[in-house]
Amino acid sequence: MVHYNRFVLDNGLRVLVHEDSSTPMAVVNVMYDVGAKDEDSNKTGFAHLFEHLMFGGSVNIPEYDEPLQRAGGENNAYTTNDLTNYYCSLPAENIETAFWLESDRMLSLAFSKKSLEVQRKVVCEEFKENYINKPYGDVWFKMRELAFTTHPYKWMTIGKELSHIEIATIDDVKAFFFKHYRPVNAILVVAGNVTTEQVKLLAEKWFGSIEKGEKYERNLPAEPVQTAPRKLEVTADVPLDSLVKTWHIEARLDKGYYVADLITEILGGGGSSRLYQALVKEKQLFSSLDCYHFGSIDKGLLAIEGKLVKGVKIEEADAAVNEQLLKIQAELINDNELQKVKNKTESVIAFEDMSIMSRASSLANYELLGDANLMNTELERYQAITAEDIREYSRTIFNENNSNTLYYRSKN
Repeated sequence: MVHYNRFVLDNGLRVLVHEDSSTPMAVVNVMYDVGAKDEDSNKTGFAHLFEHLMFGGSVNIPEYDEPLQRAGGENNAYTTNDLTNYYCSLPAENIETAFWLESDRMLSLAFSKKSLEVQRKVVCEEFKENYINKPYGDVWFKMRELAFTTHPYKWMTIGKELSHIEIATIDDVKAFFFKHYRPVNAILVVAGNVTTEQVKLLAEKWFGSIEKGEKYERNLPAEPVQTAPRKLEVTADVPLDSLVKTWHIEARLDKGYYVADLITEILGGGGSSRLYQALVKEKQLFSSLDCYHFGSIDKGLLAIEGKLVKGVKIEEADAAVNEQLLKIQAELINDNELQKVKNKTESVIAFEDMSIMSRASSLANYELLGDANLMNTELERYQAITAEDIREYSRTIFNENNSNTLYYRSKN
């Protein structure tokens, strides 16, 4: 059980405090309710660009890292299609430094042309290195565009195309910041050797006077139900053929999401999973094979992705995967196998909560979903899933008309 206290400032900033006196450290986590899905389809990559810009100096602090390092702290950030998260840890006695730094960049970035140019260059290099020049780097660009016709999950967090970042202007950047990076769209979580009273005082002092901003009301186009299988074949300069398949699944808080999560464990959760045992170990069709989902808040994707053994025909490998999917749709999973994946899920949740950094991040995530206490109760949703649920939802997901298949062939 993770205990926490929660309060809201007058400007709408939600604050959660998790007290843990067993550590000399404290974590300050600021999550903004904005991700790549909130971008204009002609100006993508902005949420991720901001993750970089937020370290490029704010109104009163030209350099974010230097004062934090002097206070014995370290920091990082990440962006997804759903959210943007900034976090730092430092000795609890220096916690006010983190409040000062985070509040100043929420107040306003410096918005210098120099900072934009520096970070634009960094992001463009990252785009080229990881997605253009890297073998298989464009796989998920192609798969997202195949699987999504309407919802903005159809582009990657890095952006739909390099040119969107290359031509971003200071005015574009300012507009995005003041639309999304406001207290009313943010969650502050403080965890570690702190008291709620202390955090209340610091939150009021450093964040209380920041203008509330307008609550961002999300109104994204829903993805229509897929009614026919989709397939794409690509040939590229890569060492091995690759097979990637996806299917649409329920949104993050729906029952189907939890069932799908267990299905990915049954099929692809490590060396004892069905796909690995049957197709990597026994039939030796794949050199690697994974089954996973993206954990997205809106309706997302379950994926099976594997590199083939040299000489194996991609059609044969695809048929072998489908054979395994037919099994999980036809036969009830036995109690031992179901309990094993539930136990694994329980241990993953417990392990995630071991560090205060993870606890802070989890609290922010669950608050964003609408209920921070889900962190303490979500396991019950997994425990309630039956073998019948697994079979029935497998039939829904793995319906041929819900499938997207990418044959990524090697030129060699």
